[in-house]
Amino acid sequence: MLKDAGPPEKVSSTRRFFADLGPGLITGAADDDPSGISTYSVTGATLGLAGLWTALFSFPLMTAVQLMCARLGLVTGRGLAGVIRLRYPRWVLWSACLLLVVANVFNIAADLGGMADVMRMMTGIPAGYWCFVFAGLIISMLFWTSYKLMARIFKWLTLVLFAYVITAFFTHPDWGRVLRATLFPRIEFSRAYISILVGILGTTISPYLFFWQSAQEVEEERSLGRNTLAKRQGATEEELRCARIDVFTGMFFSNLVMFFIILTTATTLHAHGVTHIETAQQAAEALRPLAGNFAYLLFTLGLIGTGMLAIPVLAGSCAYAIAEAANWGRPSLSRKPHLARRFYSVIAGALVVGLALDYAGLNAVKMLFWSAVVNGVLAPPLVILVVLLTSDRTVMGEHVNPPVLKFFGSLCAAVMSLAVIGLLF
Repeated sequence: MLKDAGPPEKVSSTRRFFADLGPGLITGAADDDPSGISTYSVTGATLGLAGLWTALFSFPLMTAVQLMCARLGLVTGRGLAGVIRLRYPRWVLWSACLLLVVANVFNIAADLGGMADVMRMMTGIPAGYWCFVFAGLIISMLFWTSYKLMARIFKWLTLVLFAYVITAFFTHPDWGRVLRATLFPRIEFSRAYISILVGILGTTISPYLFFWQSAQEVEEERSLGRNTLAKRQGATEEELRCARIDVFTGMFFSNLVMFFIILTTATTLHAHGVTHIETAQQAAEALRPLAGNFAYLLFTLGLIGTGMLAIPVLAGSCAYAIAEAANWGRPSLSRKPHLARRFYSVIAGALVVGLALDYAGLNAVKMLFWSAVVNGVLAPPLVILVVLLTSDRTVMGEHVNPPVLKFFGSLCAAVMSLAVIGLLF
């Protein structure tokens, strides 16, 4: 007599939780790219602990926007640019795509330059050499690996961000003061303060993440064999639940790292009178005598890891936006380059132009501010478009936004608009 095999093995809740993580986690980690780290470092050095509240404040805003983008991709089976193309005039679509590409190319140049500067500090080899090496590695990864392998690599790369959490504990902060500064904001109506606020919002709530999030949800659907639009359209409650967990975790992780970078630079640089820095590299150099060699090493290695994660997202979001806007068939990183030549040519073009800006002698660091401003200006109208699209029953069917998403999406657009107006006028 055969022995009863018993009930099927249950998957543990922890294992299921990590299995559900994907596009949202990668998107959140990519948000903490070298340019973002530079912005957070400047915030901590300039404002001290008074900048900590921005991490708490921006969390529900960015979570709401990214969750709407994820739901849009899941329910419609298209990326953000593809849905905008079907619902709005061409000038709206191409204006958004143009500004996105310009901002992304500046970000790519700045991130490549930042990674190269870190390697120059560590090895003594000129930064120009490292720019070329990193660009070559990223192009090779995007062109000659499968989407499944790349997604797995991206997931593991997110672990480098814990370097910034660990670094903060080497600075021995006063946790009572940290809690008060986080929960009770101190806001100044000065140009310097507002420019930092715009930089924070433009870096954390960046348009390229909107396009990437929705496109990656479509990629995940394709990886399950849903290769036609008809098979991808619609979403089950379980799929939407997984998306909520994924996005919430990714955005929490992103803002946690942001919080600890501001904390680290506030308790070292600002506390010791170093209030004027322009880059994360300067922050890393200044950390060495104040927090020790190990903290310095963690900070610098984190910069390289985040760049390797963020630059493919920047280049990939350009390609998804242009391909969907131009209706180039099936834009996908899961396809071989010879089957999607135009899609991959946009990726290569964005990286080559970014690399050229570095070799042209332009100051990539100064470009960070302008890319943050462009992101800050572009984000409010795009957020409004996302809110409108995901609240439209002809687009989302029964899965239109719940009131809480509408509220935080609208609040995000209003706050970012007011910050930009305050900076300009």
